Amino acid sequence: MGYLYLLLAASLWGLLGPVSRVAFAEGVTPLTVAFFRALVAWAFFALHAALLGQTRVAPKDLPVLLGFGLLGVSLFYGAYQLAVGYGGAALASVLLYTAPAWVALMARLFLKEPLGRRGALAVLLTLLGVGLMGLGGGQGVRLGALALFFGLLSGFTYALYYIFGKVYLPRYATPTLFLYALPVGALGLWPFVDWPALSPKALGALLFLGVFSTYGAYLAYYAGLRRLSATRASVVATLEPVVANLAAYLLFGEVLAPLAYLGAGLVLLAVLLTLGKE
Repeated sequence: MGYLYLLLAASLWGLLGPVSRVAFAEGVTPLTVAFFRALVAWAFFALHAALLGQTRVAPKDLPVLLGFGLLGVSLFYGAYQLAVGYGGAALASVLLYTAPAWVALMARLFLKEPLGRRGALAVLLTLLGVGLMGLGGGQGVRLGALALFFGLLSGFTYALYYIFGKVYLPRYATPTLFLYALPVGALGLWPFVDWPALSPKALGALLFLGVFSTYGAYLAYYAGLRRLSATRASVVATLEPVVANLAAYLLFGEVLAPLAYLGAGLVLLAVLLTLGKE
């Protein structure tokens, strides 16, 4: 069951980019998509936390939770949507998985965890992989400085979840954390929302992103994590860019060039290297 939960989470996360492109095609801007994703998911996490009776946090933890809302929700959700908008779902999904290399660096700087040869090699492979993707391109993939910048920024901000979770997940249930982080993240995105008239297809895409690819994916991931080790969970989660690339191809004809796929493979190899041994 643990593997099934994790496969479900990876599949739902992998659909973030392709389903976002459906909303873009209906005239919804990337940052508007990010805002509604946070808002819809917050409604479900708030209800979940209330039903569990787990809505309180220590006052001393509030500043960090609210700050994480800006960095881990506003900046992360916004950067990923912009990466999809500028470069396509396939490229954005792979750049998101530069996160383990960022984690290795931040863990060394902030948690004083040793980087080691494995971690240093993972960072180098990630940089090389991103460079090859930048040179490779592909069908339906729009390479450019902004696509690479926002893709790497999404990977960096995604890495903050590890540093944040290392400290706060042992203290609070997942719905409790997102009860506080998501509304702050939505408020951070509020100034960039253009409030379009939503077509049924756009509304369906936004609801899918909030309910399934955010709320549901997080619940499935942590349900799997309770049954498997963190290392095994991380390995299964690397299926996310595979799902994203398949969906991007089926829906929009996005195909990375061979050189870009080589770069993507190096990034995923870097992910496996950062996992270490059980």
